[in-house]
Amino acid sequence: MKARLDAIDWQILKELQEDGRMTNVELARRVGISAPPCLRRVRALEEAGLILGYRTLLDEKQLGYDVTAFAMVGLHSQTEADLIAFEETVQKWPLVRESYMLSGEVDFLLKCVAPDLQTFQNFVIRDLTAAQNVDSVRTALTIRRTKYEPVVPID
Repeated sequence: MKARLDAIDWQILKELQEDGRMTNVELARRVGISAPPCLRRVRALEEAGLILGYRTLLDEKQLGYDVTAFAMVGLHSQTEADLIAFEETVQKWPLVRESYMLSGEVDFLLKCVAPDLQTFQNFVIRDLTAAQNVDSVRTALTIRRTKYEPVVPID
């Protein structure tokens, strides 16, 4: 069931996506309510699971992660147990930053970052292709990022 949000809740979510570090007083000012009800609303949005957490977005290139690549993984078996086992394995790989189960010819799409091409290649050979139940792996290196909007679109 989708959450029932009023205009103020939507505005709170929008403002927090743009700047999760602002104070409650500033957030309340931006959405046009006083601080105590604003804080109650934020806590309710957190408790409802709409706000999952707060993070700082980092520039991976400036921190030495020059390679961003995608790995398309096909599995031998797609039983629920095998899918869960692969998902649990993926959780252990720090180079994998995002993982999606897909429908169609590819079972999983993994977004990976690495300091260099050799590190990514080693990961693919030593870890990914060697993982239990992995049938095929295709990779694609990114050339450049053309859009980066790690937020939900809120009008």
